[in-house]
Amino acid sequence: MPSPTDPASAGRTPAGIDPRGPRFGAAITATLLLITFVLAIAGADAAAFWLLVAATLLFAWGAFAGVRRHPYGLLFAKLVRPRLAAPAELEDPRPPTFAQGVGFAVGLAGVLLSLLGVEYAVPIAAAIAFFAAFLNAAFDYCLGCQIYLLLARARIVPRT
Repeated sequence: MPSPTDPASAGRTPAGIDPRGPRFGAAITATLLLITFVLAIAGADAAAFWLLVAATLLFAWGAFAGVRRHPYGLLFAKLVRPRLAAPAELEDPRPPTFAQGVGFAVGLAGVLLSLLGVEYAVPIAAAIAFFAAFLNAAFDYCLGCQIYLLLARARIVPRT
C-alpha cells in the first residue's frame, strides 16, 4: 500500500465517511440553530448570542479538524453507526468539511456583526445556517457540499 507521501497516492480521495454521519450532525445543528433563532426573536439576546458563538465554534471544529473529529461525528461513530447496516457507499469527507467552513463563516459573521451592534445579526445568521442544516438533515441536500463541488469544477479547490 502506498504511503500518503508516495506520488502514486497523490490526488486520491481521502478515506470515505458514512454519509449518514453529516446528516446526523446536521440534525443536531439545525436544532441548536432553531433554538438560537427563537431565542433571538423572543428577545433573549444574550442567550441567543452565546448559542450562536457555540454553534460557530462547533462549525470551526468541523472545518479545521474535519468531520471525523467533530463531536457530532464522534458521537455518530460511537453510538449510532454500530446500530446501523453498512452504508451502500462512502462519501468523500472534503465537501462536508468544506460545508462546516461555510457554516463557520456564516456564524462568525453573525457573531462579529452582533459585537459591532448590528441589531438582527444573530437571528439572520442563525436563520441562514439553520436553513442549510435543515436541508441537509431533512432532505440530504448539503448546500456547502454543492458549493464545494462548484468550486472543484472551477478548479478553485481540489477535485473529489
